[in-house]
Amino acid sequence: MTHLSRLLLVPLLLLALPASPAFALSKADAEKIVAAPDRSAEDREKDERRKPALLLVFSGVEPGMKVADLGAGSGYTTELLARAVGPEGSVIGQNTPRVIEKYVKESWPARLAKPALANVVRADRSFEDPLPEGTSGLQVVTMVFVYHDTLIGDTDRAAMNRRIFDAMAPGGALIVVDHHAKSDAGPEVAETLHRIPEALLRSEIEAAGFQFEAEAGFMRNPEDPRTALFYEMDTPSDAFVHRYRKPR
Repeated sequence: MTHLSRLLLVPLLLLALPASPAFALSKADAEKIVAAPDRSAEDREKDERRKPALLLVFSGVEPGMKVADLGAGSGYTTELLARAVGPEGSVIGQNTPRVIEKYVKESWPARLAKPALANVVRADRSFEDPLPEGTSGLQVVTMVFVYHDTLIGDTDRAAMNRRIFDAMAPGGALIVVDHHAKSDAGPEVAETLHRIPEALLRSEIEAAGFQFEAEAGFMRNPEDPRTALFYEMDTPSDAFVHRYRKPR
């Protein structure tokens, strides 16, 4: 092969190489996000319980990703995701109109006005159809301490889970965090104690086509008898952290 031929071949080889993957967050990267000086004191108070750096790493979120936070509430997790995906990424923050009106009418808009959340799209939608029309290619979706709320009332959870599944990219991760109920509890425990049986949640999500991949133990509390409202306890509730995948 002549020198000229080799020079012509180099650009072709470069074109054939796969694009460099996004830079996955290490624990140190996640801790820098959590330590951002413009995070609120209220959020910092929640950090000890919520273990945000560990959650970000477990979720697999990366700069530039398309993600969604369902049941965002006042936006604690939404803001962390927005900082993690950065200006090249995007976040959908969903709340139901009822939750906004009753609980976060002021705190949610105030959160969204922060510069760190410029990449967040607000979605005021029901759980049954939680994502804006045309949403596709989501790489991470989070539901943090909210799935149990969908058991209260008449939410069609099968429709909700299918909608999430359809909006996700192949290989995308669904992260679900919730308060453990006793293993023999029924669905009604969601309304009485704001907890959910782990097996029930898992069976519903898998029925939509997701595959269970992993559980993290950083929110476990084996001393929790799982018989009290989490907000009436002196210690944190026993919570599970699941990661599901949409098959490739």
